Amino acid sequence: MVADPLFFRDVAYVFLAALLGGGLAWFLRQPLIVGYVVGGILISPFTPGPSVSDLHHFEVLAEIGVVLLMFSIGLEFSLSNLLRVKWVALIGGPLGIFLSIGLSLLVGPFLGWSVLKAIVVGAVISVASTMVLARLLLDRGELHSRHGQVMIGITLVEDLAVVVLTVLLPSLGPLEPGRFSQIGLALLKSALILAPFAYLASKAVPALLTRVARTQNQELFLLVALGLGLGTAALTQAVGLSLALGAFLAGLIISGSEYAHETVARLLSLRDAFVALFFVTIGALIDPSSVFQNWHLLAVMIGLVVVGKFLIWTGVVRLFRYPLRTALLVALGLTQIGEFSFVLVEVSRSAGIIGMDVYNATLAASLFTILLNTQLIRYGSHWIGSKRGPQGQISDATMDAATLSPHAILCGFGRVGSAVGEALKTFGIPFTVIERDPDIVQDLRERGIACVFGDAAHRQLLLQAGARQAALVIVALPGIESARLAVRTIRTINPEAVILARAHGRTEAEDLRKLGATEVIQPEVEAAATLIRHALNRLSLPKENVLSYLERYRDARSQELP
Repeated sequence: MVADPLFFRDVAYVFLAALLGGGLAWFLRQPLIVGYVVGGILISPFTPGPSVSDLHHFEVLAEIGVVLLMFSIGLEFSLSNLLRVKWVALIGGPLGIFLSIGLSLLVGPFLGWSVLKAIVVGAVISVASTMVLARLLLDRGELHSRHGQVMIGITLVEDLAVVVLTVLLPSLGPLEPGRFSQIGLALLKSALILAPFAYLASKAVPALLTRVARTQNQELFLLVALGLGLGTAALTQAVGLSLALGAFLAGLIISGSEYAHETVARLLSLRDAFVALFFVTIGALIDPSSVFQNWHLLAVMIGLVVVGKFLIWTGVVRLFRYPLRTALLVALGLTQIGEFSFVLVEVSRSAGIIGMDVYNATLAASLFTILLNTQLIRYGSHWIGSKRGPQGQISDATMDAATLSPHAILCGFGRVGSAVGEALKTFGIPFTVIERDPDIVQDLRERGIACVFGDAAHRQLLLQAGARQAALVIVALPGIESARLAVRTIRTINPEAVILARAHGRTEAEDLRKLGATEVIQPEVEAAATLIRHALNRLSLPKENVLSYLERYRDARSQELP
């Protein structure tokens, strides 16, 4: 079989477009997905310059990006975040979606839309981008504010709604009598098929992941995680449901186990690469001439998203008795559409429900609303005329323990790490363990010790353990390469933390110090120094002389060791 050189050239075009667009977006402090889509427009067959020869291949690859994105959403789905703002999220979220669809149905007849087209447009504009919103809130330090938590809670519910909508939209078809009963029967049939699978998966998956984790083989763990995500997606597609639904369910099943964070950490790089490919492909499918020809449709969609959703969400949040300031800030944050609108519009286009005019207008509206929303979020509090204050913050009682007070993180719980852990526990110092051995993790959980399963070199796991707030991090990993990566990552997360690490030689110790370790302990040197101290003390030599000698000995030995 001879490889098609044009295909590999197109792959190079796609990733170069992602690199250039993403780099430009980062430089301009805009969301990366905006850059990816702009990069895709530049290599589109509809624009001058180099272009991909066959978009169909990349549409197939982009589907993998959707699967991985939905899989990771399931993995990271946080029930605790929803419970903090449960009523406004669980009730207000669906209410806002229905009102968005209702607004589209109200506007549709004036534009000559069919009822079905209006429903699709309403569904597409109803869901904001959790990814974009979380990034903006994090950059502004407002992720744990009252309005930040309400926004994230609502977008989590919207993410769940996307899963339902990807099932419903392709099933709508012509609104004939009895159509809704057929949809209900199809959903019931799907539930009957998936329920036994979900039960078996919830029992079998944790046992499978435990066996794989015991091998401590990173490649095998990644392959098993991918197999679960892609396999479940293929199963749901086989029973007539969407790939996105299966991927989300697979992530949700794993999210309840202690292996969720490690799975996310392993998948992040692969997911980000395919998601970038997905957004570039979306951009390459945009026909700028069609957007210009249907500028009125684009203007209406932008108006529905920015003005319509602002009014809807202000009213919904106020309905749940939140202050007007909070309601206005939440409404500002939700005046955009992003990656899941892309998913919904692609599903609707593939099902033949909408044409390329709505498809192109949706993609263009997403770009404009995200760019506008970035400015609204950044300057919204000034426009509203109220500064951030205590009334905008969640009380300390609702925050994690790791956020409330300085604590320690212990990377590795082997012979050395467990001894350090026992000392910390004895003196009542709170600490969190990051450990790769599933049996040790299980034992720690049974003992009530906070722990995270996975490799301590992963940024995601360190953040989960509370590295940003930690006062002390002890790196007791046996492998020097893992220790190097862990120290470097910890220092980028928390420049102020004290980092204690161990090394077996001078070169290793110097590397760890350069990477940010505050102090490096060398076991061979310390073992010999302890023997010398005991021996000289037994001979009743002056304590000052002994300590002085030991200091000189440590300096000399650290220079001698390779």
